[in-house]
This record gives sequence, C-alpha cells and structure tokens, in this order.
Amino acid sequence: MPEASSGSRFSRPAIVLAGLGLLAAASVVAFMTLGARGSWSFVLSFRGQRLLALILVAYAIAVSTVLFQTVTNNRILTPSIMGFDALYVLVQTSVVFFLGAHMLVLADPYTRFLTEVALMAGFAWVLFRWLFLGEERSLYLLILIGIVFGIFFRSLSAFMQRVLDPNAFQVLQDALFASFQNVDTTLLWMSFALVAAVTLVLWRIAHSFDVLALGRPQAISLGVDYPKTVMTILTMVAVLVAVSTALVGPITFFGLLVASLARALLGTGLHRHVLPAAVLLGIVALVGGQTVLERVFSFNTALSIIVEFLGGLVFIFLIVRGAAR
Repeated sequence: MPEASSGSRFSRPAIVLAGLGLLAAASVVAFMTLGARGSWSFVLSFRGQRLLALILVAYAIAVSTVLFQTVTNNRILTPSIMGFDALYVLVQTSVVFFLGAHMLVLADPYTRFLTEVALMAGFAWVLFRWLFLGEERSLYLLILIGIVFGIFFRSLSAFMQRVLDPNAFQVLQDALFASFQNVDTTLLWMSFALVAAVTLVLWRIAHSFDVLALGRPQAISLGVDYPKTVMTILTMVAVLVAVSTALVGPITFFGLLVASLARALLGTGLHRHVLPAAVLLGIVALVGGQTVLERVFSFNTALSIIVEFLGGLVFIFLIVRGAAR
C-alpha cells in the first residue's frame, strides 16, 4: 500500500503540474524583476497591474476553451467559432462608423467594457437559450449557427470598414489588434470581479465536467441535467471570452494551443488536471513570452503574432492528424 500511494503521489499529471507551476513562477519573477530600474515601489505597482492582466487573460482563455471543447466533445473547436471575436470587431467598427473614431478614445472605459461584455454575453445567452428550448436540437446546430453569425458579423464589419475615412480606419485597426502590452489597467478590478463570479459558478458544477465529456446520452443517463448544465457552462464561457477580448482584443488560436498542449503533456483528459495545466501553460506563454519580447527582442514584434502563429500550427496539426485517422 505505501508503494502504491507513493506511485500515485508522483504520477505523470502531478509531475507535469509541478513543473508547469515552477515555470509559471519563474516567468512571473522574471517579468517583475528583469530590467527593473528606479523605485521598486513604482516598478512593482506598474508591472504588477500588467501581470494581473496577463494572468486574467490566460485564465479566461484557457478555462473557456477547455470547457467549450468539453461540451462540444471536439478538441479542435474554440469559442471564437461561435462568432464572439467577430461580434467584438462589429461593435468596435460600428462605434467608429456611426459615432466617429474619437469615441474609441474619449468614451468612458468602464462603459465601453461593460457594453462589450454585455453584448457578447447577451448574444451567447439568447443563442444558447433558443438552442435548448427544444430537446432534439444539438450542439452541431449551435456550431453551425455560430459560424453563420460569425460570417455575417465579419461581412458587415468589412462593409463598414471599406467606407471609413483612412485615418478612422487606422484608429480602428489599432483597436482590433490584440495587444498584451497596452492593457487598460483601469478595468482590471472589474474584470477580476467578473472572472471570480464565473469561477464560483463553474466550481459549483465542476463535478459534472468529466461526465459531460462522455457525451450527451451518457451524461443524461448518469443523472446530469444536460440542457441546464451545458447552457450554464456556455454562458460562463461567453463571459470569460468577452472579458479577455475586451481587455486585449480578439485572439483566435491561443486557447487551442494551451488546451492541446495541456492534454498532450498530461496524457489524460480529467478536468482536475487539464484545467490547471492549461491555465499554467497560458501564464507561461503570456507572461514568459512578454518578458522575452520586452527584454530580448526589445518590442520588435508583437506577442499576439507569435501566439497566433503557433496556435495556427497546432490547429493544422490536429486537423491533419484527425484526417489521417
């Protein structure tokens, strides 16, 4: 018995999580201390706010992607497939088109943030509510509708962008480009409160995550209130995506990257391992990546470009591997 206990204590997931925890801690320390000059009180306060923003984004994207893949029972889908990113682009484009580019700068950041989060979360709630009014509707229909809405939002945004003034279009492009460097730190505490509330809701139904991964028939047969549970998860996913998108801009493949790497490293799909591993990988990628970008490359490139490139490669690899099977 002691040998079995020792073996389980040092299982592969435990070793991987411990290693990722050390990497995440090293990334945080490096981000906070490397190249620091002047008053430490100012440095720690300034960098601490940016660090909290990066951790919030890493947490929101990692958790939302893993849970979205769980309820859709598909490892290559991300919440962006539902058109959330496209809706964000449409909202920003509409503001510039109807009110002028100056509104992106002069508008109250809290009002903008809450409006963007409410629109994206509200869109998801209406969509999911309609989906589950009928017992026969499936998640495949949800995905199809999300793709259609995404195409519609992008087409409408593209039409408005074509008739914008070049200067206004430039301002809009800056707002639509994901940036991990220029995060509006005034929104941190509001974002933290929303993420904390979502985490509390998800924690109360965490026991059903592994059951949902078995599929709808198995989950229902094991006593899970499938429509209510899935709708709750998808609504919380929508809020997490809305928060991360409103903070740093649209990101397509980052969640896919950390979720896929977490499962590959762990060798298991249990959520008590996958969720923290994906979050830690997200912290390492964003905090460590931003540190390398600032201290090694001197801001000569954007972290979002590197992250999206690597995530795109993972996406192609997963599709090719699935086709080969």
